[in-house]
Amino acid sequence: MAAVLNLLRIKNLALVEELEWQMSQGFIAVTGETGAGKSIIIGALQLLLGERADKSLIRTGAELCTVEAVFTGSDLQKLNSQLVEAGVESCENDLIIKRSFSATGGTRQFINGSPTTLAILKNLGDDLVDLHGPHDHQSLLSPEKQLSLLDSFARAKERLDEYRKQYRQLQTLLTEHAALNTAETAREQELDLLRHQTNEIRSANLVAEEEQEIEQRYKLASSSKRLIELASAVANKLSEADDSVLSQLAETQRLLRELEKIDSSIAQFSSSHAVVELSEIARALSTYAEKLDLDPQQLVALEQRVSLFETLKRKYGGSIADVITFGKRAAERMRKIEGRDAELERLVKEIENIRAQMNQAGEALRKLRVKAAPKLSDTIRRNLRDLGFRQSEFEAKLTALDEPRSNGFDSVELLFSPNPGEPLKPLRAIASSGEISRLMLAIKSALAAHDAIPLLVFDEIDTNVGGEIAHAVGAKMQTLGRDHQVICITHLPQVAATASSHFVVTKEVVHGHTFSDLHEVSGKARREEIARMLGGRSESALQLAASLLKGRGD
Repeated sequence: MAAVLNLLRIKNLALVEELEWQMSQGFIAVTGETGAGKSIIIGALQLLLGERADKSLIRTGAELCTVEAVFTGSDLQKLNSQLVEAGVESCENDLIIKRSFSATGGTRQFINGSPTTLAILKNLGDDLVDLHGPHDHQSLLSPEKQLSLLDSFARAKERLDEYRKQYRQLQTLLTEHAALNTAETAREQELDLLRHQTNEIRSANLVAEEEQEIEQRYKLASSSKRLIELASAVANKLSEADDSVLSQLAETQRLLRELEKIDSSIAQFSSSHAVVELSEIARALSTYAEKLDLDPQQLVALEQRVSLFETLKRKYGGSIADVITFGKRAAERMRKIEGRDAELERLVKEIENIRAQMNQAGEALRKLRVKAAPKLSDTIRRNLRDLGFRQSEFEAKLTALDEPRSNGFDSVELLFSPNPGEPLKPLRAIASSGEISRLMLAIKSALAAHDAIPLLVFDEIDTNVGGEIAHAVGAKMQTLGRDHQVICITHLPQVAATASSHFVVTKEVVHGHTFSDLHEVSGKARREEIARMLGGRSESALQLAASLLKGRGD
């Protein structure tokens, strides 16, 4: 079963407070007054396709905007490998995409309930929806876009990916070759510098974990003299001086014991352990001072080591680990330069091998393009005739490039002549936006038969088109709707009348607040909407609307 967009939920997006839109297969027309909010539908789909979320789109007074789409159909299982690779739960017949963003700037996106990234969302969206808006005509003028259209028609994605892989590898190898193949003088100068750098770093015998330990030992050693002075002074005051604290305390205790012999009630004062505790402190400090090693040679060695660290870090990195890494890179670069001739020979052989593979991939890609170009031209010519260009000419002209490029050996120029007797001209030479619109529809129709994208969305592609041509555009949309789900936002009654289902966007003001809504119309309501699009709801407009809808059951 072909995949379709079954449900679109929108909450707090622009003028929409809450909308739930259920759709079916076929060609779906969306109409409404100018400014009613039809573009909100496109905006919601763009968000689901990974476009940037602008917090100004959040409805006034709301904190969170949410957009959700439910696609259904067994064809969705073709996407499972892509979903699993992205860490997302696979699907059977339903695929749910949800995106929300808040006024504070946070944005979240989910596929089948699993959190995902915008990049993954965009890649998935490219396989689900082809959206064409009124500003996309300009992209058709780009040579890269024109080549992309031909490749899409030729189903050349795998060949193009293979060619690009080989092309990137070749460019990398050529860059490496050029870097090695420098002038001899510059090479010797660089070698001298690299030798100095590697020798300086190697001779330091660096260990990444050593830096912190050395700095701590140096700090302690450089302060040892002062530490000894302080510890000795305290010990001297406590026990060694003639008027030491301990000798005075001993005399004090002797006097207290004399008092106790006369009055036993003061025994509590004479039992203090202060002398014992202070004696222990004095002994500990003396031991501490004796253990401090004030070795001048050791201090000088530590000082030199710390100085060496700082010098190396200033030259080669912010930490000893960075210096070690720099040394390894310099040694590798030196090895390559010293083995330059052997390395150049190896690179030349590898370049020849990759170039041969790239040429093979490029020729295979060119064959696909050469075969597809006339078929694409013929298909677009037929579509253009359906759209009112009875005697137009169209050609996808391939030209071989002088040098291989990232997209292959070819460039393509789409040439068009809308009227008999006029030469084929590049699309950029066509002034009429109406002609470009129909040409884009003809191209999209040609590509639609060759791809598996389930949903085609056209936003006012029928701009600057009217009369008999509008009927032709409607008929082409109807044809597209047989194999794809098609959503078309249109101002043309002739186009809307050919749709298998018709939805109207309305706008109303309630208590000073503006609300946009969408509802399906059929029968009398649809005739009245088509009549409005024709210019009014007069009896003649209603009759013409009924005529346009004849045969559709409305």
